[in-house]
Amino acid sequence: MYNEFAPKHYKGKCPCTTKTLYNEKTLTGRLHKYFLIYFETFSAPTADTLFLLVLSILTLESVHSIRFLYQHFLSGITTKSLNTFYHACSYAKVDSSHFMNITAKVALRMIPDSLATQPIFLCVDDTMVAKAGTRFENVSKLFDHAAHNGSNYLNGHCFVSIMLCIPVWKNDRVSYLSLPLGYRMWQKKESKLELAASMIRQVMPEFQEKKQVIILCDSWYTKRNLVSIVDEYLNLDLIGNARIDSVMYAPAHTGRRGRPAKHGKRLSVETDFAFSNEKIGDYYIGAHRVITNLFGCREIQAYVTATEKEHGTKRLFFSTIFPEDLQIFCAWQEKEPLNQTGSDRMKYIPLFLYSFRWNIETSYYEQKTFWSLCSYMVRSYKGIEMLVNLINICYCAMKILPYQDEQFSEYRTKSVQEFRFELSQGIRS
Repeated sequence: MYNEFAPKHYKGKCPCTTKTLYNEKTLTGRLHKYFLIYFETFSAPTADTLFLLVLSILTLESVHSIRFLYQHFLSGITTKSLNTFYHACSYAKVDSSHFMNITAKVALRMIPDSLATQPIFLCVDDTMVAKAGTRFENVSKLFDHAAHNGSNYLNGHCFVSIMLCIPVWKNDRVSYLSLPLGYRMWQKKESKLELAASMIRQVMPEFQEKKQVIILCDSWYTKRNLVSIVDEYLNLDLIGNARIDSVMYAPAHTGRRGRPAKHGKRLSVETDFAFSNEKIGDYYIGAHRVITNLFGCREIQAYVTATEKEHGTKRLFFSTIFPEDLQIFCAWQEKEPLNQTGSDRMKYIPLFLYSFRWNIETSYYEQKTFWSLCSYMVRSYKGIEMLVNLINICYCAMKILPYQDEQFSEYRTKSVQEFRFELSQGIRS
């Protein structure tokens, strides 16, 4: 079958030799060149085996198991045995955690020079994967507030992940492209907050040239074990949802001689936040500089949103970066209400930026629904992490390649699933 991605001299043929598979003039050869940067520190046999797994993930619509990939694709293009692929994931002396750094490096090179000064974002969250039985390593009973099984508990694994959002041009507007950097399985040896902080520390060296790196997280992660990391890097800040009952104080600026009090008046979300005259989006918004125990003596910006001024549901947000310190092209932004910020709304910009955190939820949905992120049948902790992160770098490639390779530029505005389908047709050809 002929496909537009297949080289003309292979029309109607099935190239199966290694020489042809890795020829850079072919689609598979270009894919091999792209993914090889993830495996270049591995031994040659292991790198080759993992690339073939990646190729099978891109070719087949479902990743039910490694056995499924082998039976329906791999066995037809390689003489490697099924056990070779299991061994590469679970027992080979390789570490998938550095995939995060490589994806970050590739992503930073995609940022246009005209947007080099714009902030980048690191979204932090975790997701549950239900698994039947107890034979999977580290499987346990987990609390899941979003479970739909009639109970708030499920049997399975919890993965902590971080996502990088970078600015790119899209239809003459600034759009933030979201790239999940990687997944780490929570093993209860350390808290999810500590695990998230260690992942951020691992990738922060890649961002040392960026002026503003901002962590986005929900109220579960806005706790001391994670927020303290912003004190370790001069270019790192945090915007996060917080518990509505968090204790806040007004900064103690008395203007009198002598040492001022550490805290000023204690603030209430009900009476001390002056809300905007009209709704911005779906909410009235109030802003106030505060001091909280969570951030020590550091002054931060607090925001309260309410569906109604008097009795509406209220939410609290903290930002360690102030609106006047942000370097962002608001008028050119693709998203509302960020691109509608007049002088009266400038003080709310950090709160508007928090909306980028939702991109990590979209990524979870797509990877679980269309990329079989939850379907792994490998039992070992190391094998599970490797397979999950291989799926993740395939997912990221569908977002990166349209910006890196002009031949795929038409897929910049299309879904990753659509691009993957076209690639799978080309690979089969």
